[in-house]
Amino acid sequence: MHDDRIIRAAPLTAQAFAPWGQVIEAAGAPDRLINEGRCGRWHDRAALDVEGRAGISVFRSESVRLPYRFRLVERHPLGSQAFLPMTENPFLVIVAPDKGGRPGRPLAFVAAPGQGINLARGAWHGVLAPLGDPGLFAVVDRCADGPNLQEYRWDQDWTVLG
Repeated sequence: MHDDRIIRAAPLTAQAFAPWGQVIEAAGAPDRLINEGRCGRWHDRAALDVEGRAGISVFRSESVRLPYRFRLVERHPLGSQAFLPMTENPFLVIVAPDKGGRPGRPLAFVAAPGQGINLARGAWHGVLAPLGDPGLFAVVDRCADGPNLQEYRWDQDWTVLG
């Protein structure tokens, strides 16, 4: 294993994740109280950006363990993609900057229970990687016809450590 291909996963924060989208969470005080004051609403926490129709799907993924090895990243040029966990399990978020149409050096984050993400349109990202079973997510993204997936595979593994 090459040391320059090792990535140390950091906690997911809105500031660190901002170049790739938004962290969706109920952090801080709610924007307003609703339902006779029994429910806090954190309003408009993700910028949906899709060409065509947006929809809600459910994904169930096998879990992964750290250290986690990967080569594949992908992006969706026609729409953002939000992942909202339907369990309290953390999940691994891998992203990479765009370097002239190809992904640059990836970064990794661990989403805490109660955090979701919205990946910006065109953001390079790893595949769904829950750190516990079941890996169940509601996904809000583009559900229209037409190509909306670009994949890139490195010729060597990257390794994410916890």
